[in-house]
Amino acid sequence: MRLDLIRGLAQPADTKVLLFVLDGLGGLPLEPGGPTELEAARTPHLDELARVGTCGLHEPVAAGITPGSGPGHLALFGYDPLVYETGRGVLEALGIEFPLEPNDIALRANFCTVDADGIITDRRAGRISTEEAAPLAELLDGIECSGAECFVRHVKEHRFLLVLRPDQALGAAVHDTDPGRPGEAPLEPRALDAASEPAARLMSSWLKAARERLADQPRANMALLRGASRLPEWPRFGDVFGMRASATAAYPMYRGVARLVGMDAGSVPEGADSLAAEYRRRFDDFDFHFLHFKPPDKAGEDGDFDRKVAAIEEADRIVPALMELGPDVVIVTGDHSTPALLRSHSWHPVPFLVHGGAARNDDAGSFGETACAGGALGLRRGRELLPLAAARAGRLAKFGA
Repeated sequence: MRLDLIRGLAQPADTKVLLFVLDGLGGLPLEPGGPTELEAARTPHLDELARVGTCGLHEPVAAGITPGSGPGHLALFGYDPLVYETGRGVLEALGIEFPLEPNDIALRANFCTVDADGIITDRRAGRISTEEAAPLAELLDGIECSGAECFVRHVKEHRFLLVLRPDQALGAAVHDTDPGRPGEAPLEPRALDAASEPAARLMSSWLKAARERLADQPRANMALLRGASRLPEWPRFGDVFGMRASATAAYPMYRGVARLVGMDAGSVPEGADSLAAEYRRRFDDFDFHFLHFKPPDKAGEDGDFDRKVAAIEEADRIVPALMELGPDVVIVTGDHSTPALLRSHSWHPVPFLVHGGAARNDDAGSFGETACAGGALGLRRGRELLPLAAARAGRLAKFGA
């Protein structure tokens, strides 16, 4: 849906919209005929919202396309990720409030483990702790490359930010060095166009120096680079939807994608209770609230079905506290599916519910993939959910005479 269309229809209203994102919510059964993680979870509060609300499934990007977290969230904010596309590096930088300059090239980086032959044995270096990783990021911050300043900032656990500030503007279309699976060597930075070849050479130079500095580390002895990107100029969420927008997330990247579209982003410790407390604190000051809950995605990527079930149940437990404040319209969904069976993001449609506002009911008596597949809202593109919620909150005027 075109943002200029929404901007032209947006109207003021004394209503509040909540978007509660359970990262990686969608799943798959471990065996044919079994429940998904969401269906196996005991979620009485989400089931009740689904029973009196309206349900469906959404494709974050398009049929058969596996989304990254950035595109998945942009779609949920109403931005078509096929039009508004950026790399994860910029999102990480904004997430930790790094002062990006126009020519900066930002990259999301992971510490990883490679063996003596340079083959990756762990893409996340055993998910080393923040306490262990932060000094290593400081060590890498001292690397110098001819033709650019290099900045390294620790983000969280095994993740860090690399920013290259070249002497002149360069293209940033460079392929990731993460092959996406262990058992392979890191890929070489590969430019996707001629303008990006100097940036690819800078990244190669930086990686060589990083490998040398990390050589004596038992786990975090190499780095993988992803999401090379420069800061884009996009329409602001508040200008498009006419809502003062708040974002609350424990992980910096999700605050970054919210800041990219102009939301006021706040940080909280991990855990559902922290989200609920911050939502209560900020409730009166904003019209739109985005709450991000990471644990289901982490468990899915680790292949831990039971832990993902438990994470979904933890999210369900705070639903009464969220609803107690009286949001007028609530969306509960995920930014993508992360089935424990696959240990990764997947292309499978994601269940969602919309509660509140003027709407017809449907027959979905619970919140799960099967029930949502039969919901009245059917199968939709992810970018359509927020306009639906805005309409139900009385925030979109009639189109045409």
